[in-house]
Amino acid sequence: MIELKRTIKYESDRVPGFGHEVMSVPGCEQLETCIQCGTCSGLCPLSIFMDYTPRQVMELTRSDFKQEVLRSTTIWLCASCYACTVECPKQIRITDIMYELKQRAIHEGIYPKRFPIPVLAQEFYKMSHKHGRVTENFLATILFLKTNILAAIGMWRLGLNLITHGRFPLKMEGIKRKDELGRMMAVVDQLSIDKLTDRRRAPAAGGNGQGGH
Repeated sequence: MIELKRTIKYESDRVPGFGHEVMSVPGCEQLETCIQCGTCSGLCPLSIFMDYTPRQVMELTRSDFKQEVLRSTTIWLCASCYACTVECPKQIRITDIMYELKQRAIHEGIYPKRFPIPVLAQEFYKMSHKHGRVTENFLATILFLKTNILAAIGMWRLGLNLITHGRFPLKMEGIKRKDELGRMMAVVDQLSIDKLTDRRRAPAAGGNGQGGH
């Protein structure tokens, strides 16, 4: 039996105020001026692999289609080459908007499961928070185990060679006074979470939160 998938978007799919929340973030303000010319999609070297093109992501974000944007693979495939940002005729910082969307997806836990990039971002943060710096071989090992364990097992010979030649440290690197760094990171985290929460509440406090899209 052929599975039918709805592709048309309805008003009820929107999350009112989402676009304004994103545009309130420094660096994302110019999204309002997008003319949907498609320059970003035409320049993007990875657009052929994306479920939504960069142009579509910009419009979906501006039009409050939160779930579609945060659940898409597009934001995770962005290579951060900044070609779209450089060539955008309206000077929209598209790459920065992609970063903001990634942060929101991670914060809300709705990124594609076992997708390498969000897992890498979270493990990088955890290791930095706990040890004060990142030990790359441990980070790569954790990434493989959490996203593609079969690939990790298949690389056992490479890992053994690295260990025997002293190229795979068996001790996690760290810094002194890492507890102080941990406290600073915790403060920054709380500020970021508070801002996200404030942005969600603002539309409700000021009306329906919808602008003239």
